[in-house]
Amino acid sequence: KIIEEIRLLKKACGDRILKVIVETCLLTEEEKIRMCRAVTDAGADFIKTSTGFSTGGATFEDVELFKKHVKIKAAGGIASFDDAERFLSLGADRLGTSRLIKIMKEE
Repeated sequence: KIIEEIRLLKKACGDRILKVIVETCLLTEEEKIRMCRAVTDAGADFIKTSTGFSTGGATFEDVELFKKHVKIKAAGGIASFDDAERFLSLGADRLGTSRLIKIMKEE
């Protein structure tokens, strides 16, 4: 069911990039892997680790796990340039981090 819904969304997006957001903080490791497979099988372009509104955001462990299965956008709670660099070195393809923009503007 979820794969078909994602396929329909990707079809509606056309050539635009489709990112599927999952709240990794609410999932088990097995569920995270199943979501990676669903996102990949459905043809979405990225999986995103968090909306930033739940109980947690991106973790280094999630990025390492997801990178084995799908392109990933790490988001939620990335509060330093050191963390951003680490997420990228672990395999994140994109970062969602409005906090770093704020830090840059303050410097």
